[in-house]
Amino acid sequence: MSNAAHDPMMNLSLRKVDPELDAIFVKEAVRQRDHIELIASENYTYAAVREAQGSILTNKYAEGLPGKRYYAGCDYVDEAENLARSRALQLFVGSEHVNVQPHSGASANTATFTAAMSPGDPFVAMSLDQGGHLSHGASVNISGKWFKPTFYGVRAEDGLVDWDAVQRAVDEAKPKVVIAGASAYPRVLDFEKFAAIAHAAGAKLMVDMAHISGVVAAGLHPSPFPHADYVTTTTHKTLRGPRGGMIFARTDEAAAIDRAVFPGNQGGPLMHVIAAKAVAYKLALQPEFRAYMQRTLDNAKALAAALAARGFGVITGGTDIHLILCDVTPLGVTGKEATAALEAVGVTINKNSIPGETRSPMVTSGVRYGTPAATTRGMGLAEMEQIAQWSVEAIAAREDSAKLEQIRREVVKVAQRFPVPGNDAAELAARES
Repeated sequence: MSNAAHDPMMNLSLRKVDPELDAIFVKEAVRQRDHIELIASENYTYAAVREAQGSILTNKYAEGLPGKRYYAGCDYVDEAENLARSRALQLFVGSEHVNVQPHSGASANTATFTAAMSPGDPFVAMSLDQGGHLSHGASVNISGKWFKPTFYGVRAEDGLVDWDAVQRAVDEAKPKVVIAGASAYPRVLDFEKFAAIAHAAGAKLMVDMAHISGVVAAGLHPSPFPHADYVTTTTHKTLRGPRGGMIFARTDEAAAIDRAVFPGNQGGPLMHVIAAKAVAYKLALQPEFRAYMQRTLDNAKALAAALAARGFGVITGGTDIHLILCDVTPLGVTGKEATAALEAVGVTINKNSIPGETRSPMVTSGVRYGTPAATTRGMGLAEMEQIAQWSVEAIAAREDSAKLEQIRREVVKVAQRFPVPGNDAAELAARES
């Protein structure tokens, strides 16, 4: 007797089971096709990654680690996780131990905190309004509620890490952990210098390389290994994998990290996502990935220069990585207004606080651009110049709906020359109709 005899819905497609949700997918596919994605933390993943993430491994519970599971029937998911672990260690040369189970970068950070500290312990990190991340001690986040952060920032004159402030924060806090890493810092981070300051104070160094992990993997940014005691990252962003996280640690910290992930912070790992991570790591080991990352950096430098030439206040004067942070007050707008104007024409960025910020995080004085997704689609230097031009035109025309519509049509025309990977145009057109 077939499954259908028990439940006729089991083998039906999404389009048949839930046409309402399917229609939402179609709208999102159209948006991705017709918009140019410049949010620094977003990317398009590989078809093979999506295939693995949608696989039958989603059916399997596998609490624990390979060879030490709480459920039976884990032989083959063990193989998948071991493959992901071995490839991650191969990809990041100098790493000693990795846990590939975290569901996100933030959960990887939380697990690392609970492995390295007890509630109430002090740590040092970059302030959120200076370029740091929410999970590095913001008062609304568990990292700021359970632990005691002291912050450093950047120098007012050039936007670069204020090393005197780092040292003062460490001297004041006497921290258990020092965090190096940011979500809106466009320059190379000196991990060796962070390690020297942290270790001299008896603290552990934790590097959050979520944004730059692809750049590090490609050998185009200094590596946190062997300087860091812990390294956390997301697996999407510049790595082009599925949404998820992972943690690297020294061998003597491995058991503590593994316990902090499970049972400390998570239950069953997402085996289909871990399989997709394995695919992404394999692809990141290929020479094509390094070439892609180099194009991403070249595009970012070109876009930064083009924005600066058109009146954007480019923080630090440029970028070493894939993201650009800009002050838009010289253009007479807030970050919220600039983001809305660009969204109206199909150029997607995000509002962002900047050093010395005077506005709320929901308004901001700045915006953040990133080039990973546009580069994945095949856009190059000419498109970066055009994006900068559209940006300034859209902001200037933010009250002129006819002009915004004219720019939007130009954006769509260019966007459709660069297909989104896995977004089948013929299938999409049929479903739209």
